[in-house]
Amino acid sequence: MTTTEADQVTPEAVGPADHEHGVHGYHKQKDEHLKRLRRIEGQIRGLQRMVDEDVYCIDILTQVSASTKALQSFALQLLEEHLRHCVAEAASSGEGIDAKVEEATKAIARMMRT
Repeated sequence: MTTTEADQVTPEAVGPADHEHGVHGYHKQKDEHLKRLRRIEGQIRGLQRMVDEDVYCIDILTQVSASTKALQSFALQLLEEHLRHCVAEAASSGEGIDAKVEEATKAIARMMRT
């Protein structure tokens, strides 16, 4: 995604606007997640430096692969927490389970496309 494309991402493109605004499944690990995302951000900045310094293409591609893997791993952890918290809560209350399963299924489909 180019910088221009990233600037054009709208909240509607990211996810449904009608989800609850309460405690989410990742809440307990929020600090750990932020630390992990900062590390990934550092990897991306490293990629920018590599391009700026005219590093060999294959070396850059190796780092792209590592960054991609880190983001995929983060996404999988977040998905697991969503299933354990949000979907499980909907299942136990009996309210909105179909919507939560559909939402999770769509998230999985988006992850598989990448």
